[in-house]
Amino acid sequence: MNFRKYVRKTTAFATAMAVVSSVFLSSSVYAGSTTPPFNYAEALQKSLYFYDAEKCGPGVTGGKIEWRGDCHVEDCQLPLVPMKDHVGTNMSQAFIDKNKAFLDPDGNGSLDLHGGFHDAGDHVKFGLPQGYAVSTLGWGFYEFKDSFTKINEEDHMKDILRWGNDYFLRSTFMDNKGEVVAFCFQVGDGTVDHAWWQPPELNKKQDVPRPAYFATSETPASDQCGEAAASLAINYLNFKDSDPTYAKKCLDTAKALYRFAVKNRGLGDSGGFYGSAYDEDELSWAAVWLNIATGEQSYINDITAVSDGKYTGYMSKIIKSTQDNWQNIWVHSWDVVWGGVFAKLAPITNDPMHWYLFRWNLEYWSGIPHENTTDQTFMAATPGGFKVVNTWGSARYNSAAQLCAVVYTKYKDKMDVTEWAKSQMDYILGDNPMKRSYEVGFSDISAKHPHHRAAHGSKTLSMNDPVEHRHTLWGALVGGPDATDNHNDETTDFVSNEVAIDYNAGFVGALAGLYKYYGEGMKPLENFPPKEPASDDFYAESKLEQENTERTQVTINIHNETSRPPQFVDGLKARYFFNISEMLAAGQTIDDLTVAVMYDEGKASDGKETAIKGPFAWDAEKGIYYVEIDWSGNAFYGDREFHFGLVEGLDSNWKSHWDPTNDWSRKDIGKEYSINKNISVYRGNVKVYGNEPPKGNVGTKLGDLNGDGSVDALDYAIMKKYILLPTGDVDLGVWDMNQDGEINALDLALLKKTLLG
Repeated sequence: MNFRKYVRKTTAFATAMAVVSSVFLSSSVYAGSTTPPFNYAEALQKSLYFYDAEKCGPGVTGGKIEWRGDCHVEDCQLPLVPMKDHVGTNMSQAFIDKNKAFLDPDGNGSLDLHGGFHDAGDHVKFGLPQGYAVSTLGWGFYEFKDSFTKINEEDHMKDILRWGNDYFLRSTFMDNKGEVVAFCFQVGDGTVDHAWWQPPELNKKQDVPRPAYFATSETPASDQCGEAAASLAINYLNFKDSDPTYAKKCLDTAKALYRFAVKNRGLGDSGGFYGSAYDEDELSWAAVWLNIATGEQSYINDITAVSDGKYTGYMSKIIKSTQDNWQNIWVHSWDVVWGGVFAKLAPITNDPMHWYLFRWNLEYWSGIPHENTTDQTFMAATPGGFKVVNTWGSARYNSAAQLCAVVYTKYKDKMDVTEWAKSQMDYILGDNPMKRSYEVGFSDISAKHPHHRAAHGSKTLSMNDPVEHRHTLWGALVGGPDATDNHNDETTDFVSNEVAIDYNAGFVGALAGLYKYYGEGMKPLENFPPKEPASDDFYAESKLEQENTERTQVTINIHNETSRPPQFVDGLKARYFFNISEMLAAGQTIDDLTVAVMYDEGKASDGKETAIKGPFAWDAEKGIYYVEIDWSGNAFYGDREFHFGLVEGLDSNWKSHWDPTNDWSRKDIGKEYSINKNISVYRGNVKVYGNEPPKGNVGTKLGDLNGDGSVDALDYAIMKKYILLPTGDVDLGVWDMNQDGEINALDLALLKKTLLG
């Protein structure tokens, strides 16, 4: 990768286009209300599109987000070898050899681990947040399916759930008895990945390697397996009526993953990015959903088992004795899912203790009096009334608490906690001291600089370049405010402005519940999302390096600014047009001109020489020729420089006749780079930018023999040279000044008169 070019400052043109796009999309008919009442149908609709922006793998191109495309296709064939230099897997060679028939049934020496979602603004597929996000999304859909149906987003939500759960199916490797041998819980390395700030479509495996981390009997990761098992069990419930065969596969895999996790206890290692303190909560999350899916009491017993007054099931991690109490001052989240466990366990068992654990957490968050009125333990609020349990991604935790609140209302028919949830959601959507919406693209006051590589669209590996994001990250929930209601809307601020798949998971479910209870009459947007405004994907800049009476030296900088989606492009060409009519008038030919190459960035930086071809005749009678610079064989993104010279040889009298002032592509070239529309750019043989000089007589006026838009001495010199040619050898057109059907001395005299006025 050519770092010198990637860190070079981008052009003002590209930056200006990014600004135009940002302004156009943020102030439009697609912007929601900035003050209450807020349209929960619109907020829910938009919140789903964040997951389209997070999709990884082949099959992304052509989806709902036009600026996302296929990426990390190498995940389809990750090497089945022990890890070395961040390539391969964490499995030992002995384990691979023992289980190769199940890990690599087709014997191609690789693993297909494509799909899933990028974690956040980065591109790692981390296990715990992936499992939490997809299972929590499925939970919200399970509880409030009608909300998605009423806003015409049911199919969209099902597509998102399939995308995530299909990845879990693909990542689970079972033997011929249906028992799990290995489960891949992470693809990518956080330390390596986080050093590369570019859209995922531009990541090359040699620059950002993608190792794979597995839960096996040698390297247990029961916490990771539990999250995935829960997600697959929920997916069974969501698809059992519409696609029973697919649903059964999800349930069978969920049960196998759970058995594997119980048998092989231990925590997965994410490299220090997402670590769990223990696995009892994740196993409980899986067990409670497996009970709902199968009706088997044994799964509940795994959670709640008691012996001699002591908890022996997973609950023993938090409550030792049936006489003890426990108060959950955290929330349902990627690292601890007890909040979700008790939200589902209580309706199943109807145990007063389970209902107490569920309700107490909501009372603690909301400030609603505890059922035990002597209990005064409540979470403090910001001055604006928002509940912040942690300032890193405060809105995600708050949204997850809201999801638990609307689920409580569904089963207990008590609106108090849901009324609190509504107040918190309204704060998130814009009713706050900052007057800012924390859902990107929801309204004109939304945060506009989420910490997200693909939406930002940098070409230079810099979070500060461009200043404005190239794309709107529709529906993403940014981190949110701190304990004093302050928020920093800057791309570099990953505490305030990070976005992630676990952030939106509770947010989606909470909005679905609030739409159920408060959304009567609210409608989603039509024709969403909007198309981005058109911009030039390809163009050319130029600057003058040197010029005299014998030569012109120019540097062309050709640009690939594709952004919908960004992509490496091969077969780009540029044509530089010039006019040698003055040489022809002096008796010279195109053979008296040579082309010299001074600098080729493709050769210097990429190791691939750029071809320069020609000169070729464009309109020989007018003396118009061109040279073609051809980057075929060098697929690149960004820009590439090419410095060349057109050098005229002296005539028989040792005189030069080089005059660049009539050259089509030479017009307005200065000493600094500027856009040059008279240098045409081609992708293959298709022109994608620029203006070619007119051919023949179309659009030219009488006497303008070289088609430069003016009648001057050069035209007189051209006619004087050719006036004695037979009429049939030239096209009359602009030559026939008196329109008598022939070219003769009278036309020359009339042209001379025209020049003299």
